[in-house]
Amino acid sequence: MTGNKRFIWIGIGLIVVLACVAAALAAGVWTVKRNGGEAGDSASSTYRNPVFEPVFADPALIRGEDGMIYAYATEDDWGDGEGSRVVPILRSGNLQDWEYVGEAFDRKPEWKGGGVWAPDIAYYNGKYYLYYTMSLWGDPDPGIGVAVADSPEGPFTDRGKIFTSSEIGAYSIDPMFFVEDGKPYLFFGSIEAGIFGIELTADGMQTAGDKFQIASSGYEAPYMIKRNGHYYFFGSMGTCCDGADSTYRVAVGRAESLKGPYLNREGGDLLYNEGNVMLTGYFPPEPEGAPFVGPGHNAVITDDRGTDWIVYHAIDVNAPKVGSGATRRPLMIDPIVWEDGWPTVADAKPSVGEREGPVFHRK
Repeated sequence: MTGNKRFIWIGIGLIVVLACVAAALAAGVWTVKRNGGEAGDSASSTYRNPVFEPVFADPALIRGEDGMIYAYATEDDWGDGEGSRVVPILRSGNLQDWEYVGEAFDRKPEWKGGGVWAPDIAYYNGKYYLYYTMSLWGDPDPGIGVAVADSPEGPFTDRGKIFTSSEIGAYSIDPMFFVEDGKPYLFFGSIEAGIFGIELTADGMQTAGDKFQIASSGYEAPYMIKRNGHYYFFGSMGTCCDGADSTYRVAVGRAESLKGPYLNREGGDLLYNEGNVMLTGYFPPEPEGAPFVGPGHNAVITDDRGTDWIVYHAIDVNAPKVGSGATRRPLMIDPIVWEDGWPTVADAKPSVGEREGPVFHRK
């Protein structure tokens, strides 16, 4: 090949590459490469917290029918001049390398004013159900709604309000969907009022019956799993959003029935006692290089090796806020270690440095 032809082919190649990049940007797709991988990789590797930044608060996760992991977060301003993203969606093949694929809603729900916060995601009745909070900061009457989609990427069609706090008789934020014996339930609650559950109608759109309480005031962000005949409640305590002064932490209790009573390791009922803290921040941030505080509002996902992973947000005290002044809450992961039937995290702190990552295989 002559020199002129070689330069022509190089030029054509550059044009093709630039066209592909432009198409990706036009589609609004970001690929976040971390720890040597792409969003679609599923082989085991190492990870380092945070696994996505700058912001991904109150994460909810699901493994889609395509085998990919999808994550959803509170409406937030990422400080990049793009404004608030209404329930941003990430996609990953390995829980470590994330691709931003867009927002859950083409149009923000309008049944109440405020932000769309603290979503939960479930595959139910052949569709993806997104339960979410509608609220303002300090809102006296926040509410919970639901939207549905055929794909985990959305767009989700809003199906409107399920209830508001005044209608249900409890301060209502942070929904979490759970199915037991074929019956759908919704857990919700707040530090002000405590944590409640209520059965839903078979279509998951309305309440059925009376609410029941499983934990006292002081908790929010309920998350439930079932393991080896026990039901485990994860709740967040403290302050989520005070920047470097945030005191968020995750506590846990367990029960033999979905409706409780939920007990701590010492046998204390969570209606009257605190759960056992399994994840907290560094106060002061030590050792050096471990600046994370305020870990909380978690989800749990199991990899293909059978290891449970806690997925949560936390705050880096060296970069606690975005340009808008909002608390900067990046996405974190760590493995759960089961000890005597109880979930724990190593040292009860967010991990620092390179760690062995989860294992997910392509379907």
